[in-house]
Amino acid sequence: MDWSAIVADIRDRFELTLDPATARPVGGGCINRCWDIPGAGARWFLKTNAADKAAMFTAEARGLAALGEAGPLRVPAVIGSGCAGNAAYLLLEWIPLGAVSRDIEAEFGAGLARLHRTTSARFGFDADNFIGSTAQPNEWRASWCEFFAQQRLGFQLDLARQNGLGARLQKAGERLLEVLPQLFAQHAPQPSLLHGDLWGGNRACDEQGRPVIFDPAVYFGDREADLAMTRLFGGFGSDFYAAYENEWPLPPGASGRVDLYNLYHVLNHANLFGGAYRDQALAIMRRLLSSHR
Repeated sequence: MDWSAIVADIRDRFELTLDPATARPVGGGCINRCWDIPGAGARWFLKTNAADKAAMFTAEARGLAALGEAGPLRVPAVIGSGCAGNAAYLLLEWIPLGAVSRDIEAEFGAGLARLHRTTSARFGFDADNFIGSTAQPNEWRASWCEFFAQQRLGFQLDLARQNGLGARLQKAGERLLEVLPQLFAQHAPQPSLLHGDLWGGNRACDEQGRPVIFDPAVYFGDREADLAMTRLFGGFGSDFYAAYENEWPLPPGASGRVDLYNLYHVLNHANLFGGAYRDQALAIMRRLLSSHR
């Protein structure tokens, strides 16, 4: 990585001088390299990757800006993104983190419900982005069922076919898409602003005890999709869910849609990593089809 080119580009574009000699690598992700880097009397959070990954950083910056404008939860302020030399970069505010407590869990649950009150007339977003390193299409749709079928499950199933994940997965997926209108027949959500990738590793709290979210895959969708993902890998306490429900109760049948919404993320993991995730995706689809019968 050409540190001199990155530092020069940031200096010229954002009038900020960084000190790469004392940059410290930061863990927490498997897609990008992350750095705690000082400059101008402060610390900054810098993400880097190969230059051909620049679109990921552009999309992330756009998503963070949308979440920040909504307001209920803190997000890192975006300084800017760009390409320099052979690298792409995203420069963010550095947020010192604190320990998550029960009070913070409750504040986060209520804050997420308030975030979801930010709505749109349609489902989608004004730009495509990424879920992990996978492209995530966000073409606007008036129908949630159509959006979820085409832009989420259908897209992942197309990738699964290209990746050779097997005929059984395709057959179950095609059948699930056929019955999706029936699964959503009694459910008409409004388009809420979603984080889009809300697992435990993408939330924290700052030193003042305020909830923080980052690494989004933003779009306007069913708010239940965000809540469902919090249950996929765990890490969210009962105070979080109770506070969300107190702020904005979920509609009837929400618990029955958790598997359906998390299938999108399991399919994405299957496309990225294969193996057990493929089997998990197939098991979820069979369970959904069985319950439908």
